[in-house]
Amino acid sequence: MSHLASTFKGKKVFLTGHTGFKGSWMWQVLHHLGATVQGYALPPQPSDLFAQIANEDLGFSMLEDIRNSEKLEAALLSFQPDFVFHLAAQALVKESYQDPVQTYNTNVMGTLYLLEAIRKLEQPCTVVLITTDKVYENPETGIPFLEEDNLGGYDPYSSSKACDEILISSYRRSFFPQEKFEQHQKSIATVRAGNVIGGGDMAADRIIPDIVRAIQKDEAVLLRNPQAVRPWQHVLEPVYAYLLLAQKMSEQSLAFNTAYNIGPEAADNLTVMEVAQTFIAAFGKGSIALDTAHHHPHEAQFLRLNTEKIKNEIGFKPVLDARTAIDWTAQWYANTQDAAAAKCKQQIQAYLSLQEKNV
Repeated sequence: MSHLASTFKGKKVFLTGHTGFKGSWMWQVLHHLGATVQGYALPPQPSDLFAQIANEDLGFSMLEDIRNSEKLEAALLSFQPDFVFHLAAQALVKESYQDPVQTYNTNVMGTLYLLEAIRKLEQPCTVVLITTDKVYENPETGIPFLEEDNLGGYDPYSSSKACDEILISSYRRSFFPQEKFEQHQKSIATVRAGNVIGGGDMAADRIIPDIVRAIQKDEAVLLRNPQAVRPWQHVLEPVYAYLLLAQKMSEQSLAFNTAYNIGPEAADNLTVMEVAQTFIAAFGKGSIALDTAHHHPHEAQFLRLNTEKIKNEIGFKPVLDARTAIDWTAQWYANTQDAAAAKCKQQIQAYLSLQEKNV
């Protein structure tokens, strides 16, 4: 059992976005650690990972909209959590162009409603709010972003998450200031994670799900931006980092109320083409074609994170390089013998065993 179990076993964890890809993995990890989890999120699509593991006895699942402030507040206050992890979001860049109002409502107002509910919680609580690596104003230099760099965001999704960071910083200073911790007893951090991959992701316009769908249809996967560079990491890396950060925050309530980047080592910033080629080789099937259409929305060409802060302050280090992460992901999809929950459990146990060697 992971050393994290000493913190989370028997504790109440309120997890928004638990039906999403990353949320589904986090829900399973928290259950593995012995936490009592209350999930709050929209209903999943039939093809989503959550729909494949929903029969597992993993916690309490409330299928509601983060934009419903009254139900969100009632759910959180009735549960009385020790920890809150906020993953609920409209997380797709392309969809943010198609429906920017819904994107801002979900990402900004949803976070605002959650913070308001936390304000009314009359017990100590450790809060980790997830944004994205895309919160930075990106001049496309390729220089890794530091947490102190300017916030921005070209597309509505990225901009909405930068708004989140400003909102959370305001609430931290206005309502949860360090000097009044004994009164409010809330520790609040934000985390900016890079692109995640892993088994069970079937979202639209993401490279691994696009490849899997193309293989299933016996078609070539179309790459829109093959030379785009991203900080690729297995989904279990940020999930573990969120939990490790929350553990440190619960032990030292005033030390970590800030923003952190989470991403892979510099060598693991691969191009979309390299990811596609590596996945197809690991899966043993598939082909690539270039999407030559010229009507795609803007996407950044270079995006890298400097992750020294979380390494130095929290002690988090990734244990899967990008090619291993791609291999684990390909194995998950290629293994049709085991159920989704069993495949996830096997990889969770393997990953936690690797991290134990870093402790």
